[in-house]
Amino acid sequence: MSSYAAAVARFARRLRFACSRRAVCLTVPLVMLLPLVLATWGLAHHIYFDRSGVPDLERFIRFELSTTGKVYDARGTVLVELAREYRQVISYEEIPPVLRQAILAAEDRNFFTHSGVDYRALPRVLYKTATSSAGAWWDGKGFRLRLPQGGSTLTQQLVRGYFLRDRWSRENDVTLFRDNLTWRLFSAVVGVPTTNKLFRKLEEVRLALWLEEAMTRRFGSREQAKREIFARSASFNYLGNGRYGFAAGSEYYFGKPLSSYTMEDAAKAASLAGITKAPRDYLPVPGDARPLRRRNEILALMARNGYIPENLAKRLQLEPVLVAKVANSSVKTQAPAVIDSVFDELRQHGAGRFGVEDLFQGRILVHVTVDPRVQTIVNEALETGLALYERRHPQAKGLIQGSVVVLRNADAAILAEAGGRHFYQNRYARYSDFNRATGSLRQAGSAWKPMVYLAAFRQGLKLDTTVPDEPIAVPMGTDRPVKWIANYDHEFKGPIPLRQALAESRNAVAVWITREIGLDRVIGTSLKLGIRTPLQPYVTTALGASEVRLLELAGAYRAMASGILAEPYIIDQVSNASGEVLYEAARIALELDSNDVNLIQEGLRGVVRIPEGTAHSLYGPDFPIPVMGKTGTTSDFRDALFVGSTYGPKGVTVAVRIGFDDNRTLGDKETGGRAALPIFREIMLLTYQQELVGSAPPFPRDIEDGIDQYLQRQQSR
Repeated sequence: MSSYAAAVARFARRLRFACSRRAVCLTVPLVMLLPLVLATWGLAHHIYFDRSGVPDLERFIRFELSTTGKVYDARGTVLVELAREYRQVISYEEIPPVLRQAILAAEDRNFFTHSGVDYRALPRVLYKTATSSAGAWWDGKGFRLRLPQGGSTLTQQLVRGYFLRDRWSRENDVTLFRDNLTWRLFSAVVGVPTTNKLFRKLEEVRLALWLEEAMTRRFGSREQAKREIFARSASFNYLGNGRYGFAAGSEYYFGKPLSSYTMEDAAKAASLAGITKAPRDYLPVPGDARPLRRRNEILALMARNGYIPENLAKRLQLEPVLVAKVANSSVKTQAPAVIDSVFDELRQHGAGRFGVEDLFQGRILVHVTVDPRVQTIVNEALETGLALYERRHPQAKGLIQGSVVVLRNADAAILAEAGGRHFYQNRYARYSDFNRATGSLRQAGSAWKPMVYLAAFRQGLKLDTTVPDEPIAVPMGTDRPVKWIANYDHEFKGPIPLRQALAESRNAVAVWITREIGLDRVIGTSLKLGIRTPLQPYVTTALGASEVRLLELAGAYRAMASGILAEPYIIDQVSNASGEVLYEAARIALELDSNDVNLIQEGLRGVVRIPEGTAHSLYGPDFPIPVMGKTGTTSDFRDALFVGSTYGPKGVTVAVRIGFDDNRTLGDKETGGRAALPIFREIMLLTYQQELVGSAPPFPRDIEDGIDQYLQRQQSR
């Protein structure tokens, strides 16, 4: 039994005893008031004197809220901001005077003079309670206590959202917050939801009084305590569209930082202050009468309170509600695929210390290797290349897709990554979209052949070794006829130098080499170069029949161009909000056998320099950048690829793949050299013309001399 119930029982026994002795029973009416007196005293004691069970003040002092996570590019600028709640925590001094005045006018004019509860608002609250309750009874809804909205101070609103959010969200449940005789009796009259709401409001008052007392003691003065509470309220409020706090709301809706606000921005300040009452109703939407009316009411209050001149208020009230054109609910970034890769690496390297959720909560900062200038070039080059394809195939407009990866040769750092076109299916790409650079498994076609040739060099074959370009059959399985391998031109040239077979991408030679050295050696070489996707154990893998990811293919070419083994990575560093480094890329690099690497480098350089090479268009005065690389075209022209590099550790590698998501054909003669190579060309040209990765490294003289000697021999025949 509660102390209150015990007290009532004791007085009831005394009352019966007094009446049984014919005591003066005129005292009965007064005694009947005793429960009310006791209840009032108990309630007052709980609100004004009882400080048991109050929350932890230190947590509120630290104000550890979810903030905005930021990913920084290689130049130290913000690549994207991510959050569950987009929030900016600000100090009192960072709130411009005109916004402070708008908040006070809209929510709590007496904030700096009351103790957490504004008793001057009590008559208005009681009047609204009486009229709304009577109105509901008059409308036949039965008598129920109707507690109105409003009347809460900024401190009460902050307490409600910060400390009492759980109770606030559950107050309409059918279960009482506090199940005792008093509240059960009360709920029998007014209902459980109203009882819960009343209990929450009383607790709100108690904690508001406690908070102001505690903050005053903590900060040494009431004025400073008020400023701290005001700043936390301004950082805490929800302003719609996932934005929390007035700083985040201002930048989202008006594209304007709070630091730039002047008195002329009173309309913007009034709009922001008006949202917090009901974000669903008062978001600053052009043409909606509700936010316009709410803004103008606050402007009028600001003028009435002497915050702004009346003529300014009237002038601003005539203006429409204007918002920044960029305001929408999606997160935009020039590198959505990069963010997807960041998530993957956070999961890979977090090891329980950090993860994707820490980024969304703003608990970590992520620095990536991406160069925004290279990323812009990649985005534009991909769009240009796809537009060229669409000119040849108008029926494919808006449907064709592509992906690009740019790696730094020295350590496999990802300098740019495009997982698809920037605008697709009538909207801009998002970080949650499918990343075709890392998620799409597609055949590599002839872009796979360098793995075959490098494996051959490791077994002693040389660039000038004579190999047979002649019909060759591949078994397709039990009870199935063999498959005769054909070249793209449907011709066979007989015995030819191995370097010519690579340059011209002769299919028959690639299959012959694989048979000679064994498929296991080809697969083993690809694994060493960084291919992690399981490969099919069939000879046709030599022709790129196995599916791989574009990033893996780029990594393999980068290793061949640099002679350095390294895993591609995009996260350079992860730190916490205090600046403590939690993770840093290891940059572990191993060297490949130089003799074999020199041979594959010369062979891939020959693909560009030899006139019959599939990438010979990259050799000439209109393309002065020395590159090596290989085209790739898959069966039935379903995918077109080009992967190439500039030389050595100081160079870069670019991989491009074009195709439809549903794997339909690109069309006759839509080869890697026609559809993908132009994109590679534009990326390399602009990147080196703008000197974003230094000067293009020349190939060693012995590589160029080897090709020169071959060409001289060909001419002398």
